Amino acid sequence: MANLTSETVTAAYAALASGDKKRCQQYWADDMVWLVPGHNQLSGLKHGLDEFLAFMQRVGQLSGNSFRMDPIALLITDDYSADVTHNVGHRAGDESRVLDINVVHLLRWRDGKVVEGRAAIFGDGTAQYDRFWS
Repeated sequence: MANLTSETVTAAYAALASGDKKRCQQYWADDMVWLVPGHNQLSGLKHGLDEFLAFMQRVGQLSGNSFRMDPIALLITDDYSADVTHNVGHRAGDESRVLDINVVHLLRWRDGKVVEGRAAIFGDGTAQYDRFWS
C-alpha cells in the first residue's frame, strides 16, 4: 500500500474515536483482527470490526470515557504503521484508579484499511494495564 500516510493513520484513529461504524469502515476492514495484550477482561483476539468496536465501547464504559491515547510518534512503511501513544484514563467511579502507560500499536494495512492490529506495552506498564482493566 504505497499511499499510506500519517494523515490516513490519524484519520483512522479519529474515525475509531467517533464510534461511528460507517465512518470506521472507511479505514478499518470488516474482517479485521485485533490482539489486545495482557491478562484481563479486555485481553485477547477481537475478530471483525463489530467485535473491535464493542471492545472500544467497553473501554469507554469502564473508564467513564476518560481513556485517551495521546500520540508520541508514528512510523509508516508500505503496508504497516506503528504508532507510539501515551495512554491515560481513570476507572469509572474511581478516579484514584489511574492508567498512565506508553503503548505501541502495530497496524497492517491492505487497500487503505487496517486488516490487523496489535498493541504492545512495556515494562511495568503491562502489570498496570492488567490491574486497571481487571
